[in-house]
Amino acid sequence: MFRLSLVLAVSLGLAACGAPPPEPVAATAPVTLVTYDSYAISKATLREFTEQTGRPVEIIRSGDAAEVVNRALLTKGAPEGDVLFGLDNNLLSRALGQDLFEPYEADGIGTVPAEFRAAPGVTPVDVGDVCVNYDKKWFADHSMAVPQTLDELTLPEYRDLLVVQNPARSTPGLAFLLASVAAFGPEGFSGYWQRLRANGVAVENSWDAAYYERFSGGSGKGDRPLVVSYASSPPAEVVYGDDPTGPAPTGVLADTCYRQIEFAGLLAGAPDPEGGRQLIDFMLRQTYQEDLPLSNFVFPVVPDTPLPKVFRDNAKMVAEPFALPPADVAANRDTWVAQWADIMQR
Repeated sequence: MFRLSLVLAVSLGLAACGAPPPEPVAATAPVTLVTYDSYAISKATLREFTEQTGRPVEIIRSGDAAEVVNRALLTKGAPEGDVLFGLDNNLLSRALGQDLFEPYEADGIGTVPAEFRAAPGVTPVDVGDVCVNYDKKWFADHSMAVPQTLDELTLPEYRDLLVVQNPARSTPGLAFLLASVAAFGPEGFSGYWQRLRANGVAVENSWDAAYYERFSGGSGKGDRPLVVSYASSPPAEVVYGDDPTGPAPTGVLADTCYRQIEFAGLLAGAPDPEGGRQLIDFMLRQTYQEDLPLSNFVFPVVPDTPLPKVFRDNAKMVAEPFALPPADVAANRDTWVAQWADIMQR
């Protein structure tokens, strides 16, 4: 009580002498992250960023990654946020070709393997493989062999069983289209899609619609036991399923996979470029990288990041996924998508 009285007396004395009151601490504006609808990261991870920088994170979600990029290009120069996350190696050239980003070399980029650093100025954050997933129970109940290759998906016994995404609207849909180009060549992939169409392939505009509404496996409620998804989808089914210790109810066709790397970039004209740089740096820190497997269900790009057991048991990096040179994708992506659309709309 004596100390408190002394402090009050001193404070009153200073006020009487005309000493100015202490300046109020200004609230720090949030860093705004523009990303896709299914993006997830834990509140604890975002809270750590805020504790380190004083900046909260505001998230703007705008559909699938392809839609996010399209929207960002429409607002180029006056962006909705500071950082865009979620464009992959197949959309990257489009964004870079239109100067969507302010080049930035993230702190910690030297720890990321060169194979994931597709372009200077943007930061690889995670990696995974887009693959056909299958419903284990459906195939067991129907006493059917699971298809193994892209070509087998066109066989009559798998008619009306596959659902894919529109490559013009969805990044996994685009990756699957590019897998077909890598497998059958620029001259042969159109014939492959003609066979898929004749075999009853279904098309949805987004991963969410394909997986949750048309797919029969895991948390899906549809009647198609084959869907384009990710090699890391099975552990998500375990984590969010009825038995978090059991085997995954879905599996992956390893011979259908295409490599996908996701990037973050500082948007040109960002309202808070310094905050944006801090957020990108943070995405390569251990806290963020360790959070990726059980939040976004992808693999970290920083080597030796610990993986949770459910992820190690149910998700594998494919040894030899399909891939195309980025320059080929940049030069031909729009043409290939237009050819696909022409086939599917006939």
